[in-house]
Amino acid sequence: MNMRMKLNGQMKKLKLVHQINFAFGLSLLLVLSITGVMIHLVLMDHFIGKEQEGLRTLGATLTASMQQLPAAAISAVPIEENELFPVQYATLSSGVQAIVTDQQGNVVSGTLPAVPGLAPGQAQAVTGIAALETGSLQSLWDGSDPRYLVQVNALPQGKLTLLTPVSRIKAIEQALLKRLILVFAAGAAVMFLFSLFITRKLIDPLISLRGELKKVKNRRFAEVNLIRAGGEIGSVAQTVYEMAGELHRFNRVQKQFFQNASHELKSPLMSISGYAEGIRDGIFEGEDVRRGLDIILGESGRLRDLVGEMTLLAKLDSEEDIFRAVECDLEELLSEAVERINPQLAARKLSLKTEISGDSGLMLRADRDKLLQALLNVLSNAARYADRKIDIHGYVGKGLITLTVSDDGPGIPQELLPSLFHRFVKGKNGDSGLGLAISRAIVERCGGKITARNCPEGGAVLTFEFPSAAG
Repeated sequence: MNMRMKLNGQMKKLKLVHQINFAFGLSLLLVLSITGVMIHLVLMDHFIGKEQEGLRTLGATLTASMQQLPAAAISAVPIEENELFPVQYATLSSGVQAIVTDQQGNVVSGTLPAVPGLAPGQAQAVTGIAALETGSLQSLWDGSDPRYLVQVNALPQGKLTLLTPVSRIKAIEQALLKRLILVFAAGAAVMFLFSLFITRKLIDPLISLRGELKKVKNRRFAEVNLIRAGGEIGSVAQTVYEMAGELHRFNRVQKQFFQNASHELKSPLMSISGYAEGIRDGIFEGEDVRRGLDIILGESGRLRDLVGEMTLLAKLDSEEDIFRAVECDLEELLSEAVERINPQLAARKLSLKTEISGDSGLMLRADRDKLLQALLNVLSNAARYADRKIDIHGYVGKGLITLTVSDDGPGIPQELLPSLFHRFVKGKNGDSGLGLAISRAIVERCGGKITARNCPEGGAVLTFEFPSAAG
């Protein structure tokens, strides 16, 4: 089974590798083809331009020399055999032909060999081309013959026509283009091999990441490993690893929640059940019956409060419409919370000092009733552990409202600090272990956060931070 899964994974990996390599190869071929066509056009334009420039220069040189000669000196003798043109003929470029015609368009001289059977007054033959008949020169002069590049210069005796076959330029361009194609092919091969290496470097982390995601799918969060990779793939792998850690922690917390919830519910239920059975069976008589009923009522109230807190936590985690945010004054809420815990403060003979800094007020957006409950939970917790006093300080800075509640008690045990706001986490004198968890859920729904630490001088400090409605 494992071998089959491994084989399937390898086949999918190869399939993905081939798809990427095929796409890259096709893109590379397309780019090189377009580049080759563009280079071909650029080279042809360059060579034709250079050849035309050379024909113009050569035509100007020959024309300047011929204008000094009498008309009779230019006979039907080819230029290369005419003793009057040794220097001019030497300047002709390789592959450039020259034709001199009179005023009537008859060829009187040139670098072209004579064609057998043609009268001296008819046109000569172009090397490698069929014989030019009389009148064919007109197509050269008009530029309508695509086989040649032509330069025509006027002479007192007639016209000087220079021409060179385009096929010669194409041969030179194609020879250079072939060399460039060989260079391109070698570069493409190197790039393709490099792409194979890069593709495997990219695909291997993705295949490994796919395996880790399967572990997440199968809820094996603790077995998920961090895949080492660079770039965006590395970021995704890091996110998957952190997500698996959070899911593992959440799964563990959920299990602990059910275990703790069952334990917290079991204790009052056992008390209620035990005293109810004792009263029913007549074990308790007289005053004991009344005391048993008081215990049943007390445990029922505790059970009701516990179920209410658990229900509130569940609603805060899942229901959006339970939280109705309005603009409210945190200073006003704080005063109301202090009034409500005054009996607890008086019972333990504690002093409470409140200090609010700044004149802008502590205005924020929150569900007023639920934020009041969060404050009551924190203040009640401080009153439970304080020795003599509780200090509250609130201020606004950089768009944040900060509220600190500190006491002079023994502080928070170090082992409880990381999980203090988790459900059913409570200290030595704690109640249900849900108060601070509810406070954190409410504060986070308000867009804020709550943290806890110990003072170096002793005692615990709980800090609220909220975005200011005024900022």
